[in-house]
Amino acid sequence: MNPEKDFAPLTPNIVRALNDKLYEKRKVAALEIEKLVREFVAQNNTVQIKHVIQTLSQEFALSQHPHSRKGGLIGLAACSIALGKDSGLYLKELIEPVLTCFNDADSRLRYYACEALYNIVKVARGAVLPHFNVLFDGLSKLAADPDPNVKSGSELLDRLLKDIVTESNKFDLVGFIPLLRERIYSNNQYARQFIISWILVLESVPDINLLDYLPEILDGLFQILGDNGKEIRKMCEVVLGEFLKEIKKNPSSVKFAEMANILVIHCQTTDDLIQLTAMCWMREFIQLAGRVMLPYSSGILTAVLPCLAYDDRKKSIKEVANVCNQSLMKLVTPEDDEPDEPKPVVQRQAEPNPDDSVAKQEGTATGGPDGSCDSSFSSSISVFTPASTERAPVTLHLDGIVQVLNCHLSDMAIGMMTRIAVLKWLYHLYIKTPRKMFRHTDSLFPILLQTLSDESDEVILKDLEVLAEIASSPAGQTDDPGPLDGPDFRVSHSELQVPTPGRANLLNTPGTKGLECSPSTPTMNSYFYKFMINLLKRFSSERKLLEARGAFIIRQLCLLLNAENIFHSMADILLREEDLKFASTMVHTLNTILLTSTELFQLRNQLKDLKTLESQNLFCCLYRSWCHNPVTTVSLCFLTQNYRHAYDLIQKFGDLEVTVDFLTEVDKLVQLIECPIFTYLRLQLLDVKNNPYLIKALYGLLMLLPQSGAFQLLSHRLQCVPNPELLQTEDSPQATPKSQKADSPSIDYAELLRHFEKVQKKHLEVRHQRSGRGDHLDRRVVL
Repeated sequence: MNPEKDFAPLTPNIVRALNDKLYEKRKVAALEIEKLVREFVAQNNTVQIKHVIQTLSQEFALSQHPHSRKGGLIGLAACSIALGKDSGLYLKELIEPVLTCFNDADSRLRYYACEALYNIVKVARGAVLPHFNVLFDGLSKLAADPDPNVKSGSELLDRLLKDIVTESNKFDLVGFIPLLRERIYSNNQYARQFIISWILVLESVPDINLLDYLPEILDGLFQILGDNGKEIRKMCEVVLGEFLKEIKKNPSSVKFAEMANILVIHCQTTDDLIQLTAMCWMREFIQLAGRVMLPYSSGILTAVLPCLAYDDRKKSIKEVANVCNQSLMKLVTPEDDEPDEPKPVVQRQAEPNPDDSVAKQEGTATGGPDGSCDSSFSSSISVFTPASTERAPVTLHLDGIVQVLNCHLSDMAIGMMTRIAVLKWLYHLYIKTPRKMFRHTDSLFPILLQTLSDESDEVILKDLEVLAEIASSPAGQTDDPGPLDGPDFRVSHSELQVPTPGRANLLNTPGTKGLECSPSTPTMNSYFYKFMINLLKRFSSERKLLEARGAFIIRQLCLLLNAENIFHSMADILLREEDLKFASTMVHTLNTILLTSTELFQLRNQLKDLKTLESQNLFCCLYRSWCHNPVTTVSLCFLTQNYRHAYDLIQKFGDLEVTVDFLTEVDKLVQLIECPIFTYLRLQLLDVKNNPYLIKALYGLLMLLPQSGAFQLLSHRLQCVPNPELLQTEDSPQATPKSQKADSPSIDYAELLRHFEKVQKKHLEVRHQRSGRGDHLDRRVVL
């Protein structure tokens, strides 16, 4: 420092003492400065006061010499003390040089700066509030200072500033929020603790409504909640808890929409505390804000659905997620389904343009309120534009929701409970918003069919409920279902054919007199036949599914849909099946279900007597497909009490290729005859006179069997028939046996028998072709 320079009004003794390395001498100089400034205040000499402050600032506090800077700091503090209540007039000049010293490399200087600012603020009190942001900024840096003395000094200053803010009603919250939003993302442990402590203080001040600005700091709070320090996490929990209490008290003033996506993001974090806290907030938001949250449904589901599959280690998160899921589902009502639109619009939306799909994905990444997840279920999620507050009522956007549900259901690694929840959502949407949902059915249909292969029975049950709703909902009926797919139902997987309502009698050709085999009924829509076609395709391509779950799936469908429609349509489709082996296997499966399942009790009763034209048409339809398997055809005749026709069929068995598989099925039929389902048949054996062909048919089965357990079982049963001599049957004009069904003129039994022979001939030709290629194992019985 230049000793010849003029520092007036500071005396040379004051200047020399301010530059001294000893604190005591600098303190003496500060007292002289205080005395000098008091005189200027008494004289109201503002020019000299400003000159003293400027000199202390420029020549000392901002000097290159460390001792001079220390002298300047204590001198500025002395000025503030001397100014008293008038210090507010000079606060900018007093504070700025002190804050500059906060960045000094010397820790002692930073401590002296902190001490000086403490004295300045203590004197000025509320007058420092206009300068709060710069003070807060400086303090936030000192909070992370490595020197313990500096940290201790900053804490004293921090407490003083908090007291001032708490006492005052002139705090500029609007001006402070941008700084808080910036500083809240600090990664330093002490800086985070400093931020949290200030938020707690501001939240406790009645005149400060921090809730209005919560959207701007909520994300930062959740970031801090993930800090490694237990104390900081605890403090942050308290802050978030206080905010949530206030939200519950004043929900009408809360900006739910602006915070929805922040919660969505943190509901997907791997930190358990953050995830649980965010999920609790989400639960409250859905319950308090209601339909305001609907535009964010896809993001919420992306976050919530995976949590439903958590194990007991994350039981709390799972339980809260489940409440969120249920509450969100309740927000969807029939009012969300739009009224019928003109047909061209529906068609255009049912077949989305690929460019529209790309645009939708881009919108998801940049701002649509109903974004969706990608196939990898990334932990990050797009932030959506909040819904406009001017738009009422809230619109439900299904595109994003369906995309989220679809990709969760497609992910085979996802947990069972999540898959069940997805299917419940789909079912709920089809019930509440069928018209909107049917636009997405073509994209959902393949994955719903694939889900039938799931390992969980509960998942399959829910899946079948969705498929059944699709197949039976009136909203799924179209005016132009499209052409039939010809004699073979094996069309491309991308082409789902539907029977035309005007062409109900598919088999009513010149050679099929009186047969009505199309499953078109008022209760089913155009997707029903699509479903049946694709279900059989799946059974054909995935034989393990048919063996393990085929009966289970069909039985459940019979409960969910009309059993007659199920069997009617499948028989119709199988009639045109080119894979004869599959057709035979499928017919055997359907026949077993028909004869043994409690779910089919009503249908069995309907077929037992063939009293109505509908039951006769159903029998004819089943019969023509059942011909793929000779033994099941006989069992169908037994069920429908067509005993004479059963006897005629068995007579034809002598012309068939008798294999081990064939005899095994005869064996199973004998076992079925002994089951409760055929009790009425066994009782009819007592009436030999009216049921001669039943007895002859059973003897025919007996003659087909080798000397086996089934042979002995059936033989013992026939030995119980009374008056065996009456088996000598001749057509008698005295009585018409009931078993001939002579009173059913609509059924051409001769034509049915010709059809049976035709189908069996086709099976024989196929077996011989395979045998000629060397890939067929000849399993005929050698006697």
